[in-house]
Amino acid sequence: MSIANHENNALPVRIVPVTANKKCYLPLLLIGDEQESMIDRYLERGEMFVMQDKSADGETIAVAVVTNEGNGVLELKNLAVDPRFHRLGYGRRIIAFLCEHYRPKYHTLIAGTGDSVQTVAFYTHCGFSYSHTITNFFTDNYDHPIVENGTLLKDMLYFKRAL
Repeated sequence: MSIANHENNALPVRIVPVTANKKCYLPLLLIGDEQESMIDRYLERGEMFVMQDKSADGETIAVAVVTNEGNGVLELKNLAVDPRFHRLGYGRRIIAFLCEHYRPKYHTLIAGTGDSVQTVAFYTHCGFSYSHTITNFFTDNYDHPIVENGTLLKDMLYFKRAL
């Protein structure tokens, strides 16, 4: 059963919760977070949603994992859009869905990301504002260098958005 049915200029999609076999989406989750052991830290405690093409095959376009951090705050731990569907508005649409879905029970959505011009611009465009920085997050927590759009990531930048 679909939670949301949205129409887009590109593809009609549905966004549905995933409660079992979350790891079957690992290839897409690894786009949003490059290290499986880091994904394992939040995947089972988080609520996961997938955006699928409404056609018969139901191809997965995007995934999102959100965790309850307490006191009315949620964290977007993973957001990944299949590269074939980048820059078509699907990332913005899944964030809009999450905000609408969680608004009745929570007041803030936070998201951590690397200091990459493209991702900072994405979150800002989605209504987030800068919150704080965790120094050396990527160098302290990942077993390999994380490079995004040619930039070696070191610090985690957090952004927040009121629901």
